[in-house]
Amino acid sequence: MALKINEECIGCGTCVESCPLDAIVESGDVYIITDDCNECRACVDTCPVNAIVD
Repeated sequence: MALKINEECIGCGTCVESCPLDAIVESGDVYIITDDCNECRACVDTCPVNAIVD
């Protein structure tokens, strides 16, 4: 199951900086995880609002 960024996203961009594959991109005021994600979960612990879920 792929990781997703839910509606709790505040658009801070912290997850983008933590992704080693550049699989998180801006989409309007928030971010989305692309199919390039290998589910390493590096972004999960960096999200200040726990918006990244399985």
